[in-house]
Amino acid sequence: MTQGRKVASPAGQYFAEVLRLLRSSAGLSQNDLGARMSYTGAAVSAVETGAKPATDEFVAAAEKALDAGGVLRAASKYLRLERYPEHFQGFVQLEQEALSVTSFCTQVVEGLLQSEDYARALLRTGFPPLDEEEVQQLSAARVERARLLERRPVCVVDVILEETVLRRQLGGREVMKRQYEHILSCAELPNVNVQIMPMNCGDHAGLFGPLKLIETPENERLAYFEANGKSTLVSDPKEVGSYVRRCAMISRQALRPRESLELIEQLAEADD
Repeated sequence: MTQGRKVASPAGQYFAEVLRLLRSSAGLSQNDLGARMSYTGAAVSAVETGAKPATDEFVAAAEKALDAGGVLRAASKYLRLERYPEHFQGFVQLEQEALSVTSFCTQVVEGLLQSEDYARALLRTGFPPLDEEEVQQLSAARVERARLLERRPVCVVDVILEETVLRRQLGGREVMKRQYEHILSCAELPNVNVQIMPMNCGDHAGLFGPLKLIETPENERLAYFEANGKSTLVSDPKEVGSYVRRCAMISRQALRPRESLELIEQLAEADD
């Protein structure tokens, strides 16, 4: 059976059309524009036909080469957004503007704290399997998403991880060692707090599953849940309030931040 060509996203199609119009208006061929951008004409063609998505680097080079006045650069955030699974795109927009993000994770490391190697290893476990291009695209999107940690104005990020998340050897020992080190590095930021729910805490408030909370610039609190490619965003204040209280209890039952980091350091050293 022949597999059909992948269709570009709506944002990708619009970017391609604007790129073609600007290039034509400038009287440039694809080869001419490619030369100005230090790309090949084939690379320009691939973006204009939707065969390949435009990377941030491509957008910046095209913006400069065509003196586009910010028209192409404005598309960057929408092109980045569409690197994520469709069910997650709306939440990413909210998360990137949030005043605070709180996560309780039971299966894998919170996406904002994932190293690129860990993200790739996780994505390769998907079923049906993703092709390598999709794995690279999604892992790059996760790295991009993590820029939130150093955003100005500051976003306060609180992450609570089940200890089992850290002991699961996803991708092998070397990948996990780098992941431990990455978490420790992130935790050095003054706006990032990491806690571990120890395995010997058998009856805690997080046994009903993972939970994520965000606080919007308007000081509205939202709760987000995701499982098996489906997601739910809760905005009802009464319901969200119960999740806020649950998260507060989970935090009280988890190890304190210093104890948590010491445990992660022990796990990293055990892999030496």
